[in-house]
Amino acid sequence: MDNRLHGIFAPITTPFDNVGNLDLAGLERNMAFYAASGLHGYLALGSNGENKSLMYDEKLAVLRTIVQGRHPDQIVMAGSIFESTFETILFAKACEAIGADFITLLPPSYFKKQMTDDALFRYFTDVAGQVAIPCLVYNAPQFCGGTTLSVDLVRRLADSPNIVGVKDSSTGANIGQYLLAVKDRFQVMAGSANFFLEAFFAGATGGVISLANVFPQLVLELYGLAASGKTEAAFALNEKVLRLNQAVSGQGGVAAVKKAMDLAGLAGGLPRLPLLPLPAAAVSSLEAALKTEGLI
Repeated sequence: MDNRLHGIFAPITTPFDNVGNLDLAGLERNMAFYAASGLHGYLALGSNGENKSLMYDEKLAVLRTIVQGRHPDQIVMAGSIFESTFETILFAKACEAIGADFITLLPPSYFKKQMTDDALFRYFTDVAGQVAIPCLVYNAPQFCGGTTLSVDLVRRLADSPNIVGVKDSSTGANIGQYLLAVKDRFQVMAGSANFFLEAFFAGATGGVISLANVFPQLVLELYGLAASGKTEAAFALNEKVLRLNQAVSGQGGVAAVKKAMDLAGLAGGLPRLPLLPLPAAAVSSLEAALKTEGLI
């Protein structure tokens, strides 16, 4: 069990300027803030990072900026998300060369009907077998055509030497089933504030929490209370976290997370088209919610 995957990790957003170009200077400023925050690490090039809207070289530039800007004690998970095993391996090796600590793998989705457990098992293990750094699999059916990693598949993957965990961002009971099946030999990480606390008390090692992009100290406080066994205080604070999560990513996804970052003084910026910016009325509602919670 790799203890580097314990704690709170921010799924880093990718700033763009008003015409849609990468804003690497803005990302550098964000990283300076995050490096001093106490976060345990980052997920680069995930859904919050608008992975599928980035060109190959842009992905490398973003990852390089994150790796160079992190605190030495923080780890970086990098999403290598492509449709072919060949391209996934190619990019995973590039991530390894840049300095990522882990590779995160999402199921291919274009040929969804053919993505059986056997096909996915081979995909994940073929990629993991070609890099020296460990890999995690990512269960997020909302981002890959509805494909959900079965408990049997996760159990098989837990026996693979270079696959060390699963991050679950799905709704429903999937994370609970994964924990029951493999928590003693596989890292299980919550991918949403909506169920992070319950999952942690059930055996999850940590969380990749969108809200940590905006208010890392708040999510770290929640983790600290839970990890120190202060259950009552943790559940009390979790009510605030859930309200904020609903007001931010729960209402508008990446666009809302980025707008909340802008309101908090970070470089959020616009999402890249075809994702639309948050409508004016939603911006006003978001700003009011953050003010009510005393965060801006």
